[in-house]
Amino acid sequence: MDPIKIIISGGGTGGHIFPAVSIANAIKEIEPNAEILFVGAEGRMEMQRVPDAGYPIKGLPVAGFDRKHLWRNVSVLIKLFKSQQMAAKIVRDFKPDVAVGVGGYASGPTLKMAQKAGVPTLIQEQNSYAGVTNKLLAKDANKICVAYDKMDRFFPKDRIMLTGNPIRQTLLNRTTQAEARESFGLDASTPTLVVIGGSLGARTLNEAMLAGMKQLADAGIQVIWQTGSYYAKEMETRMANVPQKPRLYMGPFIKDMAAAYAAADLVISRAGASSISEICLLGIASILVPSPNVAEDHQTKNAMALVEKNAAAYVADVDAIDTLASTALILLDDEAHLTKMRSNVQKMAHPDAAAVIAKEVIGLAKAKK
Repeated sequence: MDPIKIIISGGGTGGHIFPAVSIANAIKEIEPNAEILFVGAEGRMEMQRVPDAGYPIKGLPVAGFDRKHLWRNVSVLIKLFKSQQMAAKIVRDFKPDVAVGVGGYASGPTLKMAQKAGVPTLIQEQNSYAGVTNKLLAKDANKICVAYDKMDRFFPKDRIMLTGNPIRQTLLNRTTQAEARESFGLDASTPTLVVIGGSLGARTLNEAMLAGMKQLADAGIQVIWQTGSYYAKEMETRMANVPQKPRLYMGPFIKDMAAAYAAADLVISRAGASSISEICLLGIASILVPSPNVAEDHQTKNAMALVEKNAAAYVADVDAIDTLASTALILLDDEAHLTKMRSNVQKMAHPDAAAVIAKEVIGLAKAKK
C-alpha cells in the first residue's frame, strides 16, 4: 500500500501550532512513512515553527474577520475567496487521504475544500466553547476530537470523541524543582511564582506584575516572568525604575518551559486551551486570568471548567492589576490549598491525547484507501 497522505491545517498562535505538531509527530511514530503537509496562514507563526519541526507547509492569504470595524471585511472576503481557490489546488495536487483541522484561520478554507473533494476530515476542538469555523465544518466532518465534556451542544454527538488536547512532549522532560530554579539563576529553596502571558505577551499580566513588585518583594517570593516579545523592551525600561523588586528572572520568551513549570509553586497564566492542557497534565497549581479579547469569551469558559472543580483559581482581567499579586500571595501561603488544586487538576489530564488523535487520523486515512 502507498504511504498515507495527511493535510494538517490551522495555526495563528502557539496554542494551535504545538498540538498540531504533536499530532504529526504521533502519526509519524505509528506510520513512519506517512506524508504530512501543513497548511497555514501567510505571515503567521506557523510558517516558521512548522518547518522548524521538520514538516513542509504551504501558506494561504486568509485573515480573521474584524468584528469591530465591519467595513474592513471587504478585503477579508477577497482573501478568503483566494484562499479557498488555493486550498482547492493544494488538495487536488497533494491528494490527501485525510485532512485535519486544529483551529486557526487556515483550517476553514482548507477543510472546506477537502470536504468538497470527498476527503475525510477530522476536527480537533481545543476549547470548551466551540469556535464558529469548527461549528460550520462539523456538519461534514467524520470525527470531532474534543477536550471537554458536554460538547454535544455544538457538535453531532455520534461523531464526538473526548481525547483532550495534545501538548508539547518536551514539557515532560522535567528536572527537579531545585535544579529548575537554579537554571534561571534563582534560589533553589525559595517559593517561586511563574507568570506567562503567551509568546507575544499579555498587557494585563505585565501591568499586574509591575503593580505587585513591592508586595512580592516584601513577602520574599521569587519570580519567573515571561513578558512576551511585544512588551519586552517596555517592561525592561519600566522595571529599571522599580525601587523594590524580588529575586527575578525576566525575559521576552521562556525557551525551556519544562524547567519553568518544574520551578513553580504557582503559575499565573491566560486560559488558552493549550496552556490549560499543559497545566492539567503537569499537575500545576494556577491562577487563570482569561483574555477578554477572544471570540465568544472562550478563555473564561475554559477557566471556569477548572475553577468549578477546585482545580485552579480565577481572577478577572479587569481586576488583575489591583488583586493579582495579593491573590498569589494568599495562595502561596496556603500549601494545603495548592496541594488540593494540583491533585484536582491532574485528574482532568489526558496524557495520551496526541496518540489517540493520531490513531483516529490514521484509521480514517486507511479506511479511505
